[in-house]
Amino acid sequence: MRNIFIFVKQNNHWSPKPNNYIMAHTKLDSKKLEEAASKMRAIAHPMRIAIIDMLERNEQMNVTEIYETLKIEQASASHHLNILKTKGVLDSRRSGKKTFYYLKQNAVAQIIDCINKCH
Repeated sequence: MRNIFIFVKQNNHWSPKPNNYIMAHTKLDSKKLEEAASKMRAIAHPMRIAIIDMLERNEQMNVTEIYETLKIEQASASHHLNILKTKGVLDSRRSGKKTFYYLKQNAVAQIIDCINKCH
């Protein structure tokens, strides 16, 4: 295994540190990291991005409104909605025979905030 060095600025000069030095000084919560990665994978699809965009503008929509607006099959819309809901990006509520989907409070904002913190 090769040792990868990361340069760290200390006392106004750069010094090489092996990557295990950096990892030892960075607290990583593997569970949180996996949750974040899971949400990122869930939204990393053009159709799911379109669904999130629609729900951001409309607050909540039922499956019929979503698949008709996107001009896709109902089964496809349901599949994408299920992925987003399972990964914690969306939530739903039933009203009679209809299920309305909406963005889970702060789910997308947290992802965007995390991305913006990356350098």
